[in-house]
Amino acid sequence: MKIAVVLALLAVAVADKLPLTNPPVAILRSSQVNPDENGAHSSDFEAENGIVFQFSGKEAEEGGANMVGYFSYPQEDGSLAEVKFVADENGFQPESSLLPVAPAFPHPIPQFVLDQIEFARLEDERKALESQEE
Repeated sequence: MKIAVVLALLAVAVADKLPLTNPPVAILRSSQVNPDENGAHSSDFEAENGIVFQFSGKEAEEGGANMVGYFSYPQEDGSLAEVKFVADENGFQPESSLLPVAPAFPHPIPQFVLDQIEFARLEDERKALESQEE
């Protein structure tokens, strides 16, 4: 047991002398408003390395929380990644040029296909009514 304690102390002493490979990042701005009587809260943070995070929100009427916010960070190519978001009863809804966009449908849907879809819908309704009458 004594050897383990001595080895642990020796490891701490040596680690203290090693250069930092990832030096600490300074916090330039940090403020938080904890929930008040209405459940409103917010946070604002900026680090020396360019990371920014801001949000504000309040308790939802049916539980949970509704929030709006923004975050950004520098990318390896020097550009800034930016994301705005809303988080509420409809889920997390980010908005950013970084997010993929579905391609447009390649061509209009032919009328005969739309007619067939409508025919199938009407047939399903007819069968449902017949089964209710029985």
